[in-house]
Amino acid sequence: MESIPASYWTDQFKAVGGNAALDFANTLSERHGDRPVERIRTYSDLVAASKQIGVLTEAQARLLMASGHDAPESAEEVRGQAVALRELLYAVFSAVADGREPSPSDLNRFNKALSEVLVHLRVDRTSEGAFAWAWDELSGALDRMLWPLLRAAATLLVSDQIGRVQACAADDCGWLFLDMSRNRSRRWCDMADCGNRAKARRFKERHAD
Repeated sequence: MESIPASYWTDQFKAVGGNAALDFANTLSERHGDRPVERIRTYSDLVAASKQIGVLTEAQARLLMASGHDAPESAEEVRGQAVALRELLYAVFSAVADGREPSPSDLNRFNKALSEVLVHLRVDRTSEGAFAWAWDELSGALDRMLWPLLRAAATLLVSDQIGRVQACAADDCGWLFLDMSRNRSRRWCDMADCGNRAKARRFKERHAD
């Protein structure tokens, strides 16, 4: 496989959600704006974003890049599955952020997807001899990055952090994040982005003629 610049793994996507499932739900930028920005345009984008989110190691990502290149039709099918999963995760967690109940149909779809990936979960030994969760290392599994994403989503849903899921207050954003501030006062997905734009807009409004 040809050499991939190190910047490719870090320049595609900003992870600010505090949880892999939320970060993956955020791979559609400016979701509520006039022109949403799709970050998962290709299978390579899916692999790169998954590496940045932390559900793939660089070695796994490089292997999947090569496997996707060798099976482009299958890789594109997985990309479509990943986008559908992203929209499902967004529907579930945005409902939570709004104080609403996720729809029964969305939860049914989530549980079906979860049951299909948990067959790949096992208990293994670490190099120190401890027991730990691990995933099957199937070289041909182009959807391997979706397994830990679904588990991260399920773990968050049943955790005591679920009440900290919030949506960015920017009108055009909609990104999700865990508000871990002491008084739960975080409003923006990223103060350097949406937060600063909101500050600039308020300044302009205050000083308008």
